[in-house]
Amino acid sequence: MSLAGRRKLRIGDVLLNEGVITQEKLDEALAIQQQKKKRLGEVLIEDGFITDDAMANALSRQLGYDRANMSDVSIPSDLIAMFDIDILKKYTAIPYSYDDRNINIILMAMADPMDLLAVDDLSMVCNRMIQPVVATPSEIMLAIDKYYGNAEASKAAKDYEAERADLFAEEDIDKMVNDDVNNSPIVQLVNSMLEQAVRQRTSDIHIEALEKSVRVRYRIDGALFERATYNIKLLPAIVARLKVVGGMDISEKRKPQDGRITTFVDNREYDIRVSILPTVYGEKTVMRITNKGNLTRDISELGFNDEERKVFTHILKNPHGIILVTGPTGSGKSTTLYTALSELNTEDVNIITVEDPVEANVAGINQVQTNVKAGLTFASALRSILRQDPDIIMIGEIRDTETASIAVQASITGHLVVSTLHTNSAASTVSRLEDMGIEPYLIADSVVGIIAQRLVRRLCPKCKRKRLADEDELELLGKQPGEEVEIYEPVGCSNCDNSGYRGRIGTYEIMEVSNEVKRIIAKGGDADQIKDVALTQGMSTLRMSATRYVMEGITSVSEMIKVSFEA
Repeated sequence: MSLAGRRKLRIGDVLLNEGVITQEKLDEALAIQQQKKKRLGEVLIEDGFITDDAMANALSRQLGYDRANMSDVSIPSDLIAMFDIDILKKYTAIPYSYDDRNINIILMAMADPMDLLAVDDLSMVCNRMIQPVVATPSEIMLAIDKYYGNAEASKAAKDYEAERADLFAEEDIDKMVNDDVNNSPIVQLVNSMLEQAVRQRTSDIHIEALEKSVRVRYRIDGALFERATYNIKLLPAIVARLKVVGGMDISEKRKPQDGRITTFVDNREYDIRVSILPTVYGEKTVMRITNKGNLTRDISELGFNDEERKVFTHILKNPHGIILVTGPTGSGKSTTLYTALSELNTEDVNIITVEDPVEANVAGINQVQTNVKAGLTFASALRSILRQDPDIIMIGEIRDTETASIAVQASITGHLVVSTLHTNSAASTVSRLEDMGIEPYLIADSVVGIIAQRLVRRLCPKCKRKRLADEDELELLGKQPGEEVEIYEPVGCSNCDNSGYRGRIGTYEIMEVSNEVKRIIAKGGDADQIKDVALTQGMSTLRMSATRYVMEGITSVSEMIKVSFEA
């Protein structure tokens, strides 16, 4: 397409021509654009008129440009060296590769290939012709982090060390980390760390004080990966900066502290819970990252098979009783809980939650945040909630006997209560409630369903390798010795950052408390007896659920063993 042609064609026209947006929606977006003073493309994606993927595909088809596959590409180092990170971030672009026919033409992945000013500027920087290739903003920013991120963070670290060389007083450091000006090196370093973590699908950032260095690790799909190391001298400034933005006491270095940060990365809001703990070599920081939009999902996205989905939906139809979601920290309990609430959230019911903390704001639901200092505990909040005429109560976690007792009483008096517990299996949840002092007959009367869950890592679809299971694996999978069973194993490629896995999926053990199960519970039956009855009624254990994923090539045997070790 000629330059003149590109000048005439606007992004709104492109999307209309492709049929991905209506004139009415486009007019609405244009009105918002006038108020926000942003580019139309940004408004369309930010306000949910269109996904960034749909926009990139539409631009590719209409303009005749190739659609970049950023996950498979390996960008040459000399190409990376031609451009500074600042100009690439300014135009949301990254050099993709050289043209096969002419080395003087650089293929440039761009979020807005119609931006002629960007094309001209990038062309001047490298003194070569630029041929746009279409990619989404998130794909480009992830690639920029991958190829330039460590250099950017290292530069910020070095700048800070150079700036600090002339400082001797601690109050000078405090002044620097309080500085919100973006060119402050420590502010840049912390911002860069958070942005990279979010784009790499990190759930937790660990900043650890070792004897002579600071180690930064990201937890991705449940496993920790080292991402950077810095001079130990940087630790006080990094921690102080996080204390400032997290609303903590910057002068307190001997006690554990908790804080909270809300940040925007690529126009999405993220909630970050910060925990700081004094260790031998300095303060260790762990930041848990939550994307509020990811917590509320459709049931189909949770990973239930048809039978599990049917049982889950049936349990939610109970007018009263307790529904418990159980599993260790990081097993996806909150996501299942919020998904259940979204299913139950209709105009004719009053839903009240008590949480610590409130992880996502849900329209139409009354959410209460506990505050121990003000005397607002789970138990005291629950007592007040019961006077608020609720139909459905969600308790973030049943932690003690008092909360458990109130939950049982609430369910028996006609309320539906949904909550979480830390137990290993559905059947052992009953034993945990008994240990908390709840009588077996009350448990039998109140609990209507228990969902035990774990998350397994998905094998990367681009590099997983098929092979025959060995004798030990056949035994683990419950197959006969000598049977030919094909399974997949992780390999590692650029798409999965050489880990062999990308993303996670839930494995479930859903126990509906039938009349037979109630009778066993009321008689004081142990976990094994409860499990045996539930199995005869069609329940799948965590091991059975994980085995199914192995047989379907979704996950590996090692992942199956991790999530169902005790099964």
